Amino acid sequence: MQIPEGKKIYFSSDNHLGAPTPEASMPREKKFVRWLDTVKEDAAAIFLLGDLFDFWFEYRTVVPKGFVRVLGKLAELSDSGIPIYFFVGNHDLWMRDYFEKELNIPTYRDSKEFEFNGKAFLVGHGDGKGPGDKGYKRMKKVFTNPFFKWLFRWLHPEIGMRLAQYLSVKNKIISGDEDKKFLGEENEWLAQYARRKLETKHYDYFVFGHRHLPMEIEVGPNSTYFNLGDWISHYTYGVFEEDTFRIETFI
Repeated sequence: MQIPEGKKIYFSSDNHLGAPTPEASMPREKKFVRWLDTVKEDAAAIFLLGDLFDFWFEYRTVVPKGFVRVLGKLAELSDSGIPIYFFVGNHDLWMRDYFEKELNIPTYRDSKEFEFNGKAFLVGHGDGKGPGDKGYKRMKKVFTNPFFKWLFRWLHPEIGMRLAQYLSVKNKIISGDEDKKFLGEENEWLAQYARRKLETKHYDYFVFGHRHLPMEIEVGPNSTYFNLGDWISHYTYGVFEEDTFRIETFI
C-alpha cells in the first residue's frame, strides 16, 4: 500500500472498554471516540490491535450490551471509506463475525504482514508470542478449546456475561495486571520474539499491543519493535507517516 500524500496510518490497542465497570470506563470510551474523530481527517487506515473490550462474546443472535458510541463511530468511519483492521486480543478472542458483517471491518486472529511505503510491518495483538506470557498461554488453550466455548454458549447471557466480566477484572492472568512492569530491552518477550522473526525475514517495524506499556526497542539493523501502550493509563497510539513510525499521546 502506498499512502497518499498528506495521509497517515494510525494504530491503537488495549482500550478494555467495560472495565472495571461500564460506568467507570465511559469517560475512556468518549475520549477514544474523540480520538477517532480527530484521526479521521487524515487517516489512510486505522489498525485496532485487540482488547478494545474487556470482554466480548458473540452468541449467534446476541452481542454484549453497551459500547454504542465507539461502535457507531467505527461504523461511520468504515462507511466513509476509511479502511479499519481489527486484530483479536486475549479479552475479545471470542469474537465471531459481528465486526465483519455489521461494520465491514475485517478481523484477524493472528499477526499479519503489511507493507506501507516500502516498509515491512508485522502487526498483531501480541498475546502468546515469545518465551514469556506462560500463564496466559495455558489459559488460552482452555478458552480456545471448542468444547469449552460450546459449554459457555449454553449459559444464559445474563449469567455468562456476569461471570466472564468478573473473571476478566479479578483474574490477574486474564487481566494482565501481573505483567505491567517493564522487563528491560533484552528481557521483553515481544522484543525477543521480534529478534527471532528477524532470523528468517526482515521487518522494518513490529507493532503490538497487549503489554500496556508504550515501548520503542531496536531489535535489529533498521528494525524496531513498538508497543502501543493502552487507553487506561497512557492514552498512547502509533502513527506511521511517510517512512517513519512514532508513538504519540492523546490528551
